[in-house]
Amino acid sequence: MGGASRALIVGPAWVGDMVMAHSLFRLLKARDPQRTLDLIAPPATLPLATRMPEIAEAIALAIPHGRLALGERLRLGRQLRERHYAQAYILPRSYKSALPAWASGARRRTAYLGEARFGLINDIRREPRGAKLPTVERFLLLGLEAGEALPKPSPPRLRTDPQAGKQCAERFGIDTAAPVLALCPGAEYGPAKRWPARHFAQLARAYHHRGWQILLLGGPRDRAIAENIGALSEGACIDLTGRTTLLEAVDLMALATAVVSNDSGLMHVAASLHKPMTAIFGSSDPRHTPPLDDRATTVTLGLECSPCFARTCPLGHLRCLEDLTAERVEEALEATIEASRTTVLSDST
Repeated sequence: MGGASRALIVGPAWVGDMVMAHSLFRLLKARDPQRTLDLIAPPATLPLATRMPEIAEAIALAIPHGRLALGERLRLGRQLRERHYAQAYILPRSYKSALPAWASGARRRTAYLGEARFGLINDIRREPRGAKLPTVERFLLLGLEAGEALPKPSPPRLRTDPQAGKQCAERFGIDTAAPVLALCPGAEYGPAKRWPARHFAQLARAYHHRGWQILLLGGPRDRAIAENIGALSEGACIDLTGRTTLLEAVDLMALATAVVSNDSGLMHVAASLHKPMTAIFGSSDPRHTPPLDDRATTVTLGLECSPCFARTCPLGHLRCLEDLTAERVEEALEATIEASRTTVLSDST
């Protein structure tokens, strides 16, 4: 794989998947440091590429989510033909996601078959028979030659902008001299991934009474649950949902002492920042999309009905999250914080 060449990557549309894909980007660059990696991604995830030093150029796929727009995808690919890509990697499984890579003229187009993409893909990869691989391992297989053993993933590591984070904290009145707990109560997938507001509020009150500052981070769609948490927490929280860009949220999270998050994109962001974190899993499976960091712990009740991977509880009770108490999450978080302190002390001696 040696020699200077250029590769095109079609990246995921979900924040969490884009963060996990950084393990693949790190692998590709480690195997061929001279190779240039360009990335196509929608505006929702493209900003993260600016925090990944392996990516030379981030190219916007400015098409609304769910829209086919075959002509626009083909035009984008044709505009890239002069770059003479030796290889393309298509991470999404949809038919439409392969079109720009095919139209770019990339000689080798590596991906899973997905939606019957015969012709668009000429280097078809297959998961091991009978195995349901974690998402990060499925991505990594694309960066290997057929039959190669899967390496241990290099965890995603997003770069941050400390100065931008400091300015953002000042703008929102955050005292960075005090310990900061970042809460991420949203989950784009659906309510079966969202820990109840009353539990988040109880946890916020407990840490606020100890002198911590509590930040609520998320997008505009998380405003409703954040407002509910704010009311139930009796003013303990600084609600930043929908008030920051994605990169501002990254830089603010870098200032946090610890993080509690649902299984969401921001959970993977926190893991990439090596933050002590407790991740809450309801309908999803921590073996499938775990936070990729040794400072992250996961909590799940492991009920007979879970993981069901449903967007809403098919049984109507959501016990996997309703019965997961704030006390249990606090206990897990405290253990994680203490373990990270112990590690820091041992590293400094």
